Amino acid sequence: MTTRLHVAIVGAGWAGLAAAVEASRCGARVTLFEMAPAAGGRARGVVSHGAALDNGMHICIGAYTETLGLMKELGVAESAAFLRRPLTLVDAAGRGLRARPGPAVRAFALAVLRRSDWHWRDRLGLLWLAARWRTGGFRCAPDATVADLCSAAPDAVRHDFIEPLCVAALNTPMADASGAVFLRVLQDALFSGPGSADLLLPKASLSDIVPVPAMAWLERAGATIMLGHRVDRIEREGSGWRADEVGVDRIIVAASATETARLVGPHASAWAATASALHYEPIVTLYARSDGCVLPEPMLALAADASRPAQFVFDRGQLGGAAGLLAFVVSGAAAWVERGAAATEAAILAQAAAELEPHLGAPLQVVRTMVEKRATFACVPGLKRPPMDIVPALFAAGDYIDGPYPATLEGAIRSGVAAARAAAR
Repeated sequence: MTTRLHVAIVGAGWAGLAAAVEASRCGARVTLFEMAPAAGGRARGVVSHGAALDNGMHICIGAYTETLGLMKELGVAESAAFLRRPLTLVDAAGRGLRARPGPAVRAFALAVLRRSDWHWRDRLGLLWLAARWRTGGFRCAPDATVADLCSAAPDAVRHDFIEPLCVAALNTPMADASGAVFLRVLQDALFSGPGSADLLLPKASLSDIVPVPAMAWLERAGATIMLGHRVDRIEREGSGWRADEVGVDRIIVAASATETARLVGPHASAWAATASALHYEPIVTLYARSDGCVLPEPMLALAADASRPAQFVFDRGQLGGAAGLLAFVVSGAAAWVERGAAATEAAILAQAAAELEPHLGAPLQVVRTMVEKRATFACVPGLKRPPMDIVPALFAAGDYIDGPYPATLEGAIRSGVAAARAAAR
């Protein structure tokens, strides 16, 4: 082409940044709009009362190839961004699953067999279940829930392994979560090669892993970046489009589903209706400090139930943050959001005192509680998600776009890359 294609990207979250970088790599001229004063969307660093925090805790796994590929393109070393550990899901007493390095399937099987707090029938029950899923090609009926998939599993397997893994991966309770999406996550984690099931725990600010390096990369590539600019409307202009006053050949809307539906509704009402029909699950993250506290692992599983909200706790002091700073995560937190922040904080502090008591130093003091009411779409069976293609030369990107993954950073980046490649064709 003698004239470079001009692509506008609306939204500078991880999907929008991935789309902007990929479109630039494909040779397009890029204009990036972002309504916030900084990039990153729902996965960025914040500062609260002098403490460097993230606006939510995010875990990656070794199978997240697009995330790691984007980081490499941006010049971000994995070792600087993440602490890589073999799959480890243990509580403060060391009970749980602890894999060793090596091929994922073998490491997982040996970790299950070594789990001494389970009866032999529990261990064999989980391995039988995993073997049955593999034999079935990690496929199930479209209307099956995760609870349906493991209805014959021992109680300990459901309570101690499946349920916390499901809510961590899909942010949807096991009884409501899509079995098909859950199986896809397991398939990629266990059968994508050595290290695919490894946990990648962020030890840098989320902003420093992708958003800040991506913005610097785009500036060097000559992209036009418009922070603090909310696009009011997009309109047809010949064979291309106009985003506010900027005429372009293609548009990728990488905003939230609600914001995207607002912008594209006049041009694709059915697409907008599908996006608007999505339901959401909240996540609560409570940051608290206990001077002198060091947990046995940088991430521990907690015993969540009706009176104990948090499923996991992260020791930020072991992940590049301030010593003694802990982050408690409540996924699928609708019931606790209804109870209110004060009740949730009190319940988490009581839970921490009971489960972490030997490791706490000074009494826990709340630093900040973050409530993301629309953290992820509810990943339920048979969910109809909107497609990437909206109308000619108009595309959507985001973790909610139709695809095999739940609402994850990897899903967002994959969506952004795919939209950019489609726009550049």
